[in-house]
Amino acid sequence: LRLRGEMLELFALAFLALTLLVVASAGLLALKVVLWIVLLPVRLFFALLFGLLFLPVLLLKALLGTVAMIVVGPFLVLTLLAGAAIAFVALLVPLLPLLAIGLVIWLVVSATERPVVAS
Repeated sequence: LRLRGEMLELFALAFLALTLLVVASAGLLALKVVLWIVLLPVRLFFALLFGLLFLPVLLLKALLGTVAMIVVGPFLVLTLLAGAAIAFVALLVPLLPLLAIGLVIWLVVSATERPVVAS
């Protein structure tokens, strides 16, 4: 396979672009790591500060959620039970024709057999 001069230059240019992309990515990764390490104490300070400030709000949210679940919970359970019953009936309704066919077969068989006489 012989490459002409233009193709070789094109491959060299593509390799140079790829090399520049790798170097730029490595530099940006190093910058990200340095900024992450430098700003870590600031992030920890603000996380601790806002965590302590929001603690009463989170406790109030938990308390209100508990009260709401105590009030709404029974209605939710009743609704789920009613939905389950409706779904069960909806799944059984298509089987009614098969039940009717089985009933007809049973009636025919029971009408044609002779009663057993005890001796």
